Amino acid sequence: MLAGFVVIGAALPVLPLHVNRNLGFGTLVVGLVAGAQFAASVATRIWSGSYSDAHGGKRSVLLGLVAAVVAGLLYLLSLVFAHSPTISVVILLIGRAVLGGAESFIITGGVSWGLAMVDSGHAGKVIAWVGTAMFAALAFSGPLGTMLFAAHGFAAIGLMTALLPLALLLVLLRAPNPPRISVRMKSTFRDVIGAVWLPGLGAALSSIGYCAILAFSSLLYADHGWRPVWLAFTAFGAALIVARLIFGHLPDRLGGAKIASVFVLVQSAGLTLMGFASNSIMASTGAALAGLGYSLV
Repeated sequence: MLAGFVVIGAALPVLPLHVNRNLGFGTLVVGLVAGAQFAASVATRIWSGSYSDAHGGKRSVLLGLVAAVVAGLLYLLSLVFAHSPTISVVILLIGRAVLGGAESFIITGGVSWGLAMVDSGHAGKVIAWVGTAMFAALAFSGPLGTMLFAAHGFAAIGLMTALLPLALLLVLLRAPNPPRISVRMKSTFRDVIGAVWLPGLGAALSSIGYCAILAFSSLLYADHGWRPVWLAFTAFGAALIVARLIFGHLPDRLGGAKIASVFVLVQSAGLTLMGFASNSIMASTGAALAGLGYSLV
């Protein structure tokens, strides 16, 4: 899980710079390329869940890693057509979409795999630690991706995206595959939607600010000459991890809806501070506040 999200996070702070500076496209295309991964992740999430239930978490993670390797190869292929920016960005869009599908299978399979290896009394810990590992990888991989991009260009991002999942795939082939959790009662699609639509809508709306930071914070810093360009990205992830470690017990004690209604205000305050920031300290503080708020929304 951690290694899988390193390759996802490494491209996030530098992808807007590559699309804008190297390929010459504006913010609309930057947003499309950055958002393609998240759109594909949403579109494939139900499929990945069904696949994990039917074939087990390990197999789902392995399939996600294979897709991540393919995404890395598509990154590299897009560079072959760098002389034709339109073709290059289309290939890059496809690669981002494939990586979004990989993300779905890695997340869903990782959680399913973890739950199958513990008893029900530790299910919450599994879910919490999977989320913490995910954002830790995103926070760590931002500086890593920026350094690789500065030293060797987008080709280094493509190579890492292809090789790291491949290495992890070879390691996990020998990992134990616990028995699948038997399902005694099957819920209909309507039942599931009825249970999750309201909190899901809240989570989706609160993710807009998170996605804006991922897609455009590096451009914001670069345009103002603020360095390093990954600082907002990492501040967001680091604050989120710390907040989950300190405040993660509050939803169980006080109720999820009540805690979410408070923390969404913190997130909004952080995004507002970023929007009016006059220097990198203010912008990074805003990103950290946004991460703090997003942690329990």
